[in-house]
Amino acid sequence: MTKSLVSLFLRRALATLAAATLALTTFAAPKLKLGTLAPVGTSYHKSLMAMAETWRKESGGAVDLNIFAGGKLGGEAEMVGLMQVNSLQAAMLTAVGLSEIESGVTGLQNIPMGFHTLGEVDYVGERLQPLLEERLARKGFVVIFWVDSGWVRFFAKQPILHPDDLRKLKLFSWSGNPAQVELYQSAGFDAKALETADIVPGLQTGLIDAVPLPPFFAMAAQVDTRAPHMLDLNWAPLVGALVVRKETWEKIPAATREKLREAAVRAGEEIKATGRREMDESVAAMEKRGLKVEKPSPDVEAEWRAISESVYPKIRGKLVPADVFDETMRLLAECRALGKS
Repeated sequence: MTKSLVSLFLRRALATLAAATLALTTFAAPKLKLGTLAPVGTSYHKSLMAMAETWRKESGGAVDLNIFAGGKLGGEAEMVGLMQVNSLQAAMLTAVGLSEIESGVTGLQNIPMGFHTLGEVDYVGERLQPLLEERLARKGFVVIFWVDSGWVRFFAKQPILHPDDLRKLKLFSWSGNPAQVELYQSAGFDAKALETADIVPGLQTGLIDAVPLPPFFAMAAQVDTRAPHMLDLNWAPLVGALVVRKETWEKIPAATREKLREAAVRAGEEIKATGRREMDESVAAMEKRGLKVEKPSPDVEAEWRAISESVYPKIRGKLVPADVFDETMRLLAECRALGKS
């Protein structure tokens, strides 16, 4: 072989090696769109934006994640629909939206006053989430991280303390969940099914008079300026997760996926810690601008607990799948027996 042929062979071999290396490091991946109801500019939104930037860097610019916050792409049911047709590839959803994919997620959120402490929320979540992740995966979605925003509280136009006070008001309930509306109505509450985006207009027009929300979201949407009374009762945790279409996620090389997941888990931990801290901070901030907080006595809290537990037989198997409901209650009893509440 002549010297020129050897040189040509080496150049071609190096070119082939370079092309192969480039293909491995700059894989083809579609631009990803992520939807969330978290308002623009909030700590939740900022954590997601930081995560998106980390994803871009860790993937060498191949993963371009665009965040659409504040319900810009519609309510959670609409976002799930968009993901199912690949118009949206990811979303940070509450259990309301996640239940559009897998109803078992309701066991983490839709058992009113079932959880007494955030420690119980953690204990049950850590043990129930693997099962839920498996079920979501079978339906084409990968859970990247789980979060919660602390407790849902009732905000109302008028003072509420006893269950009968709330029964006199028109109560917001998330649309797309007729079983929850029926449940409220069976307990004597006048539930109105609306999208999240309709909460503030609904309070303004009188379509609703009360709404269950985490304090942070109530403050961000200025719900307290229209519903200036809050019942300081831990009704239920607001639980959520970041999910990505499985088909989209698996297009990313495994080594890169692991780096992206690590960055996402850190973002989820930050969102959860911040959300729980801002729960109390938000109440304090709203009190400064006029929010009136009603703190129920143990006897009044017992009234609410009795109402809640009276509808558990209707929740089991209808709002929450029976197997998940039973496992949630078993885990709660186990947690309390171990003194980990």
